[in-house]
Amino acid sequence: MVHLVASRSVDNYSKTDLYEKLRSNPYSFLHVINPDFFDGKKTKPGSIERLKKIKAKYNAFHNDSVFVSDAAPSYYIYRQIKNENTYTGIIACTSIDDYFNGNIKIHEQTITEREEKLKEYLEVCDYNAEPVLFCYPDDEKTNEIVEAETKRQATYDFTTTDKVRHTLWVVSNAKEVKLIEERFSQIPSVYIADGHHRSASSALLGKLRREKNKNYTGTEAWNFYLGVFFPETQLKIFDFNRAVKDLNGLSEKDFLKKISEKFEIEDKGTTVYKPEKKHNFSMYMDGNWYSLTPKNGVVKNDPVGSLDASILTEHILSPILNIIDLKTDKRIGFVSGIKGMDELKNQVDNWKSKVAFGLYPVAMEQLKLIADTNNIMPPKTTWVEPKMRSALVIYSIAE
Repeated sequence: MVHLVASRSVDNYSKTDLYEKLRSNPYSFLHVINPDFFDGKKTKPGSIERLKKIKAKYNAFHNDSVFVSDAAPSYYIYRQIKNENTYTGIIACTSIDDYFNGNIKIHEQTITEREEKLKEYLEVCDYNAEPVLFCYPDDEKTNEIVEAETKRQATYDFTTTDKVRHTLWVVSNAKEVKLIEERFSQIPSVYIADGHHRSASSALLGKLRREKNKNYTGTEAWNFYLGVFFPETQLKIFDFNRAVKDLNGLSEKDFLKKISEKFEIEDKGTTVYKPEKKHNFSMYMDGNWYSLTPKNGVVKNDPVGSLDASILTEHILSPILNIIDLKTDKRIGFVSGIKGMDELKNQVDNWKSKVAFGLYPVAMEQLKLIADTNNIMPPKTTWVEPKMRSALVIYSIAE
């Protein structure tokens, strides 16, 4: 059933597609997330009533053996092949203590309201279905273990309709489990690549339960949360681009003139232009592509200020286009790099945006430097692949 159960994140479906999935596939995990679909009794998203129905649906899937619990402690090796890129990592749990003591490195600021909502979800539903995406320094011994395991027949091996292949191996042999555990015990820290709010909410729930259970041992399930760990070289960081609805009242000529104060502008004509290196931007406006390169003295010598996302915001988005808060301003949209520069062109050509900017992808070294120096990246700076399907592996945090 695995190809029927595992789903994309619910936010990635349009209303029409979601309805069709729910109507045609009774095994989809989307039924757990949308428990109102069949009974017709509407509940408010995020309400206790909705969360209780989600948990009941989850338990029903478990009771019907759609979800099956492993008898022995296990790790899982997961491989995804997408667009000729291959990603192989280890699905496992991590301790909230590693989050509290800084062994888990962060580079993104979380929103308290969202943390609380996710914490409430976990508190009622008692499971993790979407692992946090971690990366760790490449380790030769771990790679050898993974390579040996993946020569065996996989437990799951299926391709989804978006042409992504998913393969999973269960590692339950006690000796092999110990080998993996020993290798990771020697890694001083790991980095969150995607899933800061999931990490923060799991830690928040664990802290709350510790306060309520003064005699906790640290081995209770809620002291841990689900993650998928990839070696640094197995992850791919794509650009995260920007599209803006208007020019803040400026003519195109005046807009270009203001940009030229801080950037060298090269007209690229109608040929699609993609940034060629760090600190080089592409811009598309009125059927024309431009290359933008900061002039001397524009780029700051600090981890955050030298990010291309920061440079664009500080010298174009905020002072010229009056976009002050990227999190709340409705005039700006964000386009993941996996959609390519063509999507920026489409947005402008179809009048959804007036101007679009392409950025060069953040390097792994930049991400780590931000985290190691306790800094925070601007919103929507990185798009990291791979993205895992929900409910391929589930971790129960029930007491």
